Amino acid sequence: MLGNLLLPEIRELIAERKFGDLRTLLEDWQPADIADLIGDLPEENRVIVFRLLPHALATDVFEYLDVENQQHLLRGMAHEEAVAVLNEMSPDDRTALLEELPSNVVTQLLRLLTPKERAVAQALLNYPEHSVGRLMTPDFLAVHDEWTIREALDYIRVHGQESETLNVLYVVDEKGCLVDDLQIRELLIRPLETPISAFRDANFVALTVTDLETEAVEVFKKYDRSTLPVVDGNGVLVGIVTVDDVLDVAEEEATREIQKIGGMEALDEPYLTVSMPRMIQKRGPWLVALFIGEMLTATAMAHFEEEIHKAVMLAVFLPLIISSGGNSGSQASTLIIRAMAVGEVRLRDWWRVMRRELTAGLLLGLLLGSLGILRIIVWSQVSTRLTGSSIYGEHSFLVALTVGMTLIGVVLWGTISGSMLPFLLRRLGLDPATSSAPFVATLVDVTGLIIYFTVAGYILHGTLL
Repeated sequence: MLGNLLLPEIRELIAERKFGDLRTLLEDWQPADIADLIGDLPEENRVIVFRLLPHALATDVFEYLDVENQQHLLRGMAHEEAVAVLNEMSPDDRTALLEELPSNVVTQLLRLLTPKERAVAQALLNYPEHSVGRLMTPDFLAVHDEWTIREALDYIRVHGQESETLNVLYVVDEKGCLVDDLQIRELLIRPLETPISAFRDANFVALTVTDLETEAVEVFKKYDRSTLPVVDGNGVLVGIVTVDDVLDVAEEEATREIQKIGGMEALDEPYLTVSMPRMIQKRGPWLVALFIGEMLTATAMAHFEEEIHKAVMLAVFLPLIISSGGNSGSQASTLIIRAMAVGEVRLRDWWRVMRRELTAGLLLGLLLGSLGILRIIVWSQVSTRLTGSSIYGEHSFLVALTVGMTLIGVVLWGTISGSMLPFLLRRLGLDPATSSAPFVATLVDVTGLIIYFTVAGYILHGTLL
């Protein structure tokens, strides 16, 4: 927000080459605001602004930038600047940058790191993709059980600068295995000579390096933590994960789910950076699949060609019938997919969901069916008064009843199929998000036609049909 307000002034300072004034202006800004500003500037000005920043501030700003801007700045930096920024980045943010780059570029950047930082970076990159091991940082503070609070605080004063956070300390044994985590306040409220073993309770929650990132999100939500320790297969404390990194994972996961619900594969990269061939590759197959599905709609209509020929009026209400069923199915599908994603609904809950959606679908169908009947009756009466004959012919009440009963059936069927399809996909080991709104709508389009003309056959038999 701040960057947007001052963007014209900053561009003017750059144009007039008043770099000293610009540096003074930016020194008091928050790193996140400067990162937003750099993203809003033309590419040729981004490096200029970044190189004006004090060294420590520049490193903080770099970590807030998206991968695309980070890559652009690295290409525009002098060798020494790139080395300094990469070496001083937090390990988890550096890993996030490196895993998005081609392998040959990663190899070149790793050579720029100090031996210590290179070892850390390579160790994190060796963990499986999308695992907690890649998300964690090894910058944490660990104290020992036999230490007193005085010894622990002295250790913090010496080594605290190296830690990602000081809110939580970790207690380890002589082998480095995690035995507890402590809030820093627990040390501050006790006498200095109290041993840590006297008040720790060994009641802690930890992640393992092989856990998936998405599992870490659920653990953070469940236990309401800002930081969690990460242990290896032997219980040795190897790193920590902070809530800011988990929020990034949650945002990426939500983006992927929304894109799948929209009827496409997840892009897995920012929209504006996706190449057009990649965009077509992600969207095309789904559109083709949906197109083929819609062909079944045409087949169903051809099957009922004789009925349509006899009662052309039925075709008038086809868009109304089909869209109502598709909308109800899309609603139900979206609700259940989201409920599954946040853990509100599990596979074993399918019957409870079925019962709820049967009731909801029936009530919604009655609502829309009543509106459909009312609409046809009112229009029929108005047209009769204006022209002397009903716009829907002499059997307008039967047409209204056909549309109303069909709407009840189609909305009920759309609601049930939309809610149950995610369960079926989950049971088959597939992603429920692939039962996207367009897919459910296509399914209900075809079945809606069958329901419509079946109901019409019973109600209008001997009159229009």
